[in-house]
Amino acid sequence: MNPFIRIGIADDHPLLREGVANTLRKRTDLQVVEQGASADDARDIALHSRPDVMLMDVNMPGDVFGTVRFITTQVPDVKVLMLTVSESEDDAYCALEAGARGYVLKGVSGPDLVLAIRSVARGDTYITPEFANKLLSNFKKHEAQVRKIDLTHREEQIIREVSKGLTNKEVASKLLISEKTVKYYMTCVMQKLHARNRVEAVTALRRYWEHEAIGRLHISSAAAPMDARSGS
Repeated sequence: MNPFIRIGIADDHPLLREGVANTLRKRTDLQVVEQGASADDARDIALHSRPDVMLMDVNMPGDVFGTVRFITTQVPDVKVLMLTVSESEDDAYCALEAGARGYVLKGVSGPDLVLAIRSVARGDTYITPEFANKLLSNFKKHEAQVRKIDLTHREEQIIREVSKGLTNKEVASKLLISEKTVKYYMTCVMQKLHARNRVEAVTALRRYWEHEAIGRLHISSAAAPMDARSGS
């Protein structure tokens, strides 16, 4: 068993990247194996060096989220930890949905970055605590807002089929109801969502489903690393 946690770093700011590397090299259980400056570099590092943890910036050349998804599906032993200045909720949700195991804001202290790396390396999820609280707070507000919509079982059933790209006629055929009935329920859904058309309705609910899934799979697990602070 390797006594080190092997780390790859991908960031297009050389000074910052080297600063992170120097901070990590001071820890006896951490080993920086390779560095890069783009999403493509991160993919190559993951494939060829197989680090335990791949640190990646959100804003750098290339398809960052596509690379995160590639690494987590094709090289699952490599855990991805985002290290970024971006406090965009969309960036965080996209990264976590793509499979990143952590989201840490630059400016984090050396000990907290080390804690995040160790947490992710052992399979936990870590999000900068203050940012995690913000995400969770906004998620709860969004969840409460959608719950007030109170779709019926049939309404939700129909909008889910519509979200897959089915036409009213195709939904009617699949659910063994009339096309007129589908139109009626879609009108009810759009009224409840205050949507002007089916595209807006689907977009609103997709956003909720995405928040719900990410909140369930990722944000809730951020509490464990935060609790671990007291024992570090």
